[in-house]
Amino acid sequence: MPPYENQVKKYERRPVVGNPAQTEAWALIEAAKRMAVSIAYDAGDAKATKDARKASLRLNWRLWTIFQSELTTERSDVPDEIRINMLTLCKFVDKHTVGALVNPTPEAITVLIDINRNIAAGLAQIPEETDPTDGQPAAPPKGAADAAPAPDGPPERLNIDTEI
Repeated sequence: MPPYENQVKKYERRPVVGNPAQTEAWALIEAAKRMAVSIAYDAGDAKATKDARKASLRLNWRLWTIFQSELTTERSDVPDEIRINMLTLCKFVDKHTVGALVNPTPEAITVLIDINRNIAAGLAQIPEETDPTDGQPAAPPKGAADAAPAPDGPPERLNIDTEI
């Protein structure tokens, strides 16, 4: 093992194995982080800057396409109300991403970053399992301390019931 590998691991945040909600939250945060970096990135060349932004948008779009695909399968365990709201949000992300790919401005990308962060915050609050003896959430798995801390109050609800 190279001597710097331990140092690198300190900064990596990887999802906890066996917890789909935490994995999805991690993926959304990673995509948001890459989009934020692409906004801050300035290669000194307008084309290179635009290409970096487009690459981060495409990565985010692929992630949302995976969500959309999973939500449309017959074996989806997601409650109907949440499934419909998420599919509506997926439709918005699709439309907004297409527009942002045409003109990848920081303002257009920031909208997608905010959506990712809000959905990830909600997913991070879903307990992994409940303890069958008392019905309370089970203790967090080892390594969960790396996860983002839960906010003090309930997450903000995105109004995705309306047509966008």
